[in-house]
Amino acid sequence: MSAHILIADDDPVQRRLIEAAVGRLGYSSSVVDGGAKALDAITDPDAQIDAILLDLVMPDIDGLTIMRAMRERDIETPVIVLTAQGGIDVVISAMRAGAFDFLVKPVSPERLKSALEAAIKVKTRQTRDAGENGASARHRMIAGSEAMDRVRALMRKAAASDIPVLIEGDSGTGKELIARAIQAESIRSNKPFVVVNCGAIPENLIESILFGHEKGAFTGATEKHTGKFVEANGGTLFLDEIGELPLEAQVKLLRAIQEGEIEPVGSRTIRKVDIRFISATNRDLIAAIKAGRFREDLFYRLNVFPILVPALRQRDTDIPQLVHHFIEMYRREQRSFRARGISPEALALLQAHDWPGNIRQLQNAVFRAMVLCDGKTLQVSDFPQIQAQVHGIDPEELSGTGGRETLASTPPLDSALSSPAGSANSVWREPTQPADVLRILDSTGNVRPLVELEAEAIAFAIDHYGGQMSEVARRLGIGRSTLYRKLKEYNLDQAELAAE
Repeated sequence: MSAHILIADDDPVQRRLIEAAVGRLGYSSSVVDGGAKALDAITDPDAQIDAILLDLVMPDIDGLTIMRAMRERDIETPVIVLTAQGGIDVVISAMRAGAFDFLVKPVSPERLKSALEAAIKVKTRQTRDAGENGASARHRMIAGSEAMDRVRALMRKAAASDIPVLIEGDSGTGKELIARAIQAESIRSNKPFVVVNCGAIPENLIESILFGHEKGAFTGATEKHTGKFVEANGGTLFLDEIGELPLEAQVKLLRAIQEGEIEPVGSRTIRKVDIRFISATNRDLIAAIKAGRFREDLFYRLNVFPILVPALRQRDTDIPQLVHHFIEMYRREQRSFRARGISPEALALLQAHDWPGNIRQLQNAVFRAMVLCDGKTLQVSDFPQIQAQVHGIDPEELSGTGGRETLASTPPLDSALSSPAGSANSVWREPTQPADVLRILDSTGNVRPLVELEAEAIAFAIDHYGGQMSEVARRLGIGRSTLYRKLKEYNLDQAELAAE
């Protein structure tokens, strides 16, 4: 089947010329005479469009506005801009808006042919990648731990209905990816997915950005704005960092969710909307409710189906898969990178780190290592920042141990704590140090949970060093901020421990 081209131009002569030229190249086409009709055709979920020839200047909706709307709706069909003005400013504006190519009228047949061929190749690759990845973004999630298996199961159940979902987890754990995966498997998969970062919106513009405004509604409102609710109509609205939303805006958001209708700023018209809501937060919303910073009624509207995403430190067995995924990704993006894999010592180092920035931090660390690496394998020396933060680890000692054997068999407490969670081939065995320092086995002969071991080791270190937290952190091989975070996690009282 030949590729299908959408032609949008308000000039009837140009439309006929371009349509004829496209037909001679062997492509089918459909023609619209304005921006509004073009946007309707582009956003039609049943439309099969391989490339768009878009006039930049049209009387109703211009080409730049159409491309921005496509970007907001995650529509990636290549756009070839047509214009009679070939100035550099026009070119830059079009490319920034997302144009794939730029043609100046009148267009030569050769130039049109090369532009369309390149655009169709891109569209073909997009279609192929979508097929390889499956209909759902869930299959692009790189994780194999039991914790993430539970998250996947919840995602599948959430996708089967329009139930409001609240995704909770630390920054960098992939909450937006999970939201997109739920959308991709739902009946709204072909509808808009609109993202609103509630923490990045100026407080005085929240209502306008969410619900839209009329021209002249306030100072600076020089044109009408539809708002995120209207953009997401029929699809999914992803409210990221919902805990950052001011109380006044929470009231208006609650009404919009309850009633399924909005009133743009400066308008007397109520508009009905059909939206599926997915929210995300890295805050403790229950604590925010008690502190009076978050409305309890809004919380219960959003938290109908909660999904808790574990931090990377709680699923370190996912790190090898993630690292290899990032290596392959950066290799494809930048052919100059030589690294093809990672050494066991470097991987053990990464598994020893607690990754406060989670997957985002890990990805940045791998990217920096790819830049530094001169060989085909990432080494410990390619992660100097991580190496500096994970004190007490001897790379030679990590070689071949997988980490957990080192933890169990090395007598010094600081070495034991700083060794990483290791590979599947590693072996746990009872420590040789006194039982009151670190017992690996419980009274029944079974291995104690790692969290218990870590909490007990931290408590012992604080007592041993008389509450000198800098010394405790240095001996444990972790940063002070990490130490205080772990005290909070394990509900340990620094003063009580130091006084014992």
